[in-house]
Parts: sequence; structure tokens; C-alpha cells
Amino acid sequence: MIIIMLGAPGTGKGTVATILAEGLNIPQISTGDMFRKAISEKTKIGIEAEKYISEGKLVPDDITIEIVEERLMQEDTKNGAILDGFPRTENQAKVLQKFLEEQGRTVNYAINLSSPEDEIIERIVNRRVCSNQECKTIYNVTLSPSKVEGICDKCGQKLIQRQDDTEETVKERIKTYKETSQPIIDFYKERNVLVDALVSKKINKMGKDIAQDLIKMIKGE
Repeated sequence: MIIIMLGAPGTGKGTVATILAEGLNIPQISTGDMFRKAISEKTKIGIEAEKYISEGKLVPDDITIEIVEERLMQEDTKNGAILDGFPRTENQAKVLQKFLEEQGRTVNYAINLSSPEDEIIERIVNRRVCSNQECKTIYNVTLSPSKVEGICDKCGQKLIQRQDDTEETVKERIKTYKETSQPIIDFYKERNVLVDALVSKKINKMGKDIAQDLIKMIKGE
């Protein structure tokens, strides 16, 4: 089973994907996490990707596709995976579809999350992430803080603020997403795999609520 997470930055893709991964017992593949790891390790892909990420721009297709395809060839994805942050362009969606079809697989669900822009900005600026790459639990200093400030509840490691989680960068990322997202949404809608979900405190539906609803839907409960 292949699940795609769509949505602007800050709509809760990471939170929903993490809960889905646990509930469905398939790995979460985050291009953002893979790029951040490559950047911290100063790999060739990391150095190239940082030029774009630091300015809130999309990493070019060839770099992104290469890192995702390599990950999808690993053994732990044989029963499925949740792609968080990919595809982000129509070309990426088409290349992914071709890649999956060659393996006898396909995209089963494309979860399209949306959220009011003011909530997105507030959520991202206040977001903190566990520095442990094996954990990566996400917190929010106002909405869902850790029990001990700056420390992850699950593993006890330090919480950090991502370098690109600033209001200026967030606004640029939202703008970029809006300019490029519709063709991808249409691509999956035409294939009858698109599932829309609104994440907003105004309707008392946050990422964890959406994730539980999705698990029930996918499992047919």
C-alpha cells in the first residue's frame, strides 16, 4: 500500500503520516527528513538541496526523485510506505507512478490536507521536533508542548526548531505550494485516490484526529 501525503507546509502531514505509519505498520518516508539528514552530513545531495531549502524553494525534481526512489527500493517498504513531502510537482507524480508500476505497485491513497494560513504560520513557528532521527516526534509549544520544556516525552532527547521554520520562509513555502499544487491534486483526483481533509482548531479537528479517521477508513472499520 502506497499513501501520499499532500498539503501545504504546516497542515500536519508529518503528524498524520507518523500515526498512519504506526497504525498500518508501514514506514513513513519524509523527503524533508532525508534532506535534513543529507544536509547535516554534508553529502553531495545535501549540499545541493540546502541551496534551495534555505530560501523556501523546492529542491529540483532530479535530486528529489533520486533520493525517494533509492528509499523505496529498501526492504522495509515491500508492504507499503507513506510518502510525506513527495511528490510536489506533477512531473514528480508521473515519474513516481511509472516507477511504482514497474514494481507492480500503485498509489492507493493521496491524502490532501488543508488548513487556514494563519493557523499554518502559527503552527510552524511554534513547532519543535525531536533531534533523534529514530524518533522525530513533533511538538508545538502552544498547542501540544512536551511535558518538560525542550525535551522529548518519548525518548528524552533535545527538541529543536528547524532552520526553515521562520515566518518569512513559511510564507514563501506556502506561496510556492499554492503555485504548484493544483496539477498534483488533479492528477490523483482523476485516479480516484484523492481524500480531502481539513485540519483546523476552528472545527476541533487536528492532525491526530484526522489520522485516526483515516486508519478506520483504510482498514474498513
